[in-house]
Amino acid sequence: MSLTERRASTAEQALNALDDRLGTTGFARRAARKAFPDHWSFLIGEIALYSFLVLLASGVFLTFFFKPSMSEVVYHGSYAPLRGVEMSEAYASTLRLSMDVRGGLLVRQVHHWSALIFLSAILAHMLRVFFTGAFRKPRELNWLLGIVLFTLAMANGFTGYSLPDDLLSGTGLRLVLGAAQAIPLVGSYLAFFLLGGQFPGTDLIPRLYVVHVLLVPGLMAALVPLHAIVLPWVQKHTDFRRGRSTERTVEGKPFYPVFMAKTTAFVLFTAGVTVLLAAFLQINPVWQYGPYSPSAISAGSQPDWYLAFGDGALRLMPGWDVTVAGHTLSFGILVPLLVITVFFTVLALYPFIERRATGDTAFHHVLDRPRDAATRTGLGAAGIVFYGVLWAAAGNDVIADRFDVSLFATTWFFRVALLAGPPLAFAVTRRLCLGLQRRDLLLLEHGVETGIIVRSPSGGFGERTRPLPAEAAERLRARTAVPRPSGGPLARLFAGGELERSEEKEHRPVPR
Repeated sequence: MSLTERRASTAEQALNALDDRLGTTGFARRAARKAFPDHWSFLIGEIALYSFLVLLASGVFLTFFFKPSMSEVVYHGSYAPLRGVEMSEAYASTLRLSMDVRGGLLVRQVHHWSALIFLSAILAHMLRVFFTGAFRKPRELNWLLGIVLFTLAMANGFTGYSLPDDLLSGTGLRLVLGAAQAIPLVGSYLAFFLLGGQFPGTDLIPRLYVVHVLLVPGLMAALVPLHAIVLPWVQKHTDFRRGRSTERTVEGKPFYPVFMAKTTAFVLFTAGVTVLLAAFLQINPVWQYGPYSPSAISAGSQPDWYLAFGDGALRLMPGWDVTVAGHTLSFGILVPLLVITVFFTVLALYPFIERRATGDTAFHHVLDRPRDAATRTGLGAAGIVFYGVLWAAAGNDVIADRFDVSLFATTWFFRVALLAGPPLAFAVTRRLCLGLQRRDLLLLEHGVETGIIVRSPSGGFGERTRPLPAEAAERLRARTAVPRPSGGPLARLFAGGELERSEEKEHRPVPR
């Protein structure tokens, strides 16, 4: 027996022994044949997953050099403008990491950029899932896991950029601690738990460090595989209505070798783009801000984009205070906290709210086009406007300074936009979706306009049309054949029933 044959025999024996104990052969065979849809929008979730891997790898490197201590030291490093300045060890170690450790600044910026990409990809992925209805039964649990992961990612982002103890991050910490102290009854206890005493104390950075590198990453490391691998693997993949895709079948490429090769290349592409951003675009230059001092005030300071909505909510709410039973209630802080909490709670429970409103309890594996669910798309547009106005309001002072307008004028503009913008976005978006639905039906009934005008034997003029391609026509017929809910006005609202009733005189059925 040749050497090659002996090696093959040994490998086969090892695989057989492993299969006898773990039963892996059947699973591997099924996994290799699993079909993965190849629509471009599915890549957004993969960007989030691979950015998370880059985050973990770069974060491990940073832990070797960062010192999570608030002990006071005098800086004598290579950054001349801060030599002789008293600062915390956390800030001094961040400066050494940025200026003296070979590759330290690059890895710091890789870590920060990957965090921004991670949260951007999560948000874009959630929007894709929402507007296509991918959260419907049987995927409600995956939607809830996604909301939890988004919340954990925001929390970890906040703790991460607070660790250097520079002036910008310290300003954000002071704001968050002030909001925590404003919570009735438990606020002072919560602040004491975080600080271990009075602000700023000596325990805050070490406690944030434990949360940032141990608690939240541990939870995310457990939930990300469950959300991105286990549940999608157990459940059938969603797909758009195309080709042979139905509620029972998915059209796509097999996991091995096609998807495996593509996803490996995408991991390298995501990591490469992140490194290029870190190499050529500066981010979070903490040496320019200086160490945090409770007496210093930094104008024009805003948090990273994913937390700006909270800052914007605090800026828009008037500073109303009332005293009840000897306790001061700061409505200027409590109302924004309550509004944001309600917003995220409704977002998390939306799959159950829509199912209750429509009475739709069926399993769904085929995705909706946004136009086919007009009310849901309108609600999504209203949510985007609500979030966007709060996000933009976090920079009202910068906008007032750059455009030379009154700060009060920008504040009142955003207040009006926050109240009027979401309902207006809902109404306009829903009408656009219903108009697109009617256009689809006209295409199905009359075909595609060619721009060719012909004259009939009777002397009249008309445009020549051509029928839709067979696949496109089949998709539209399948969409219009979906049964309408038989519930009350709320169910008909989600089904687009208002426009349908208004168009009855024209005898044009309108899809859901």
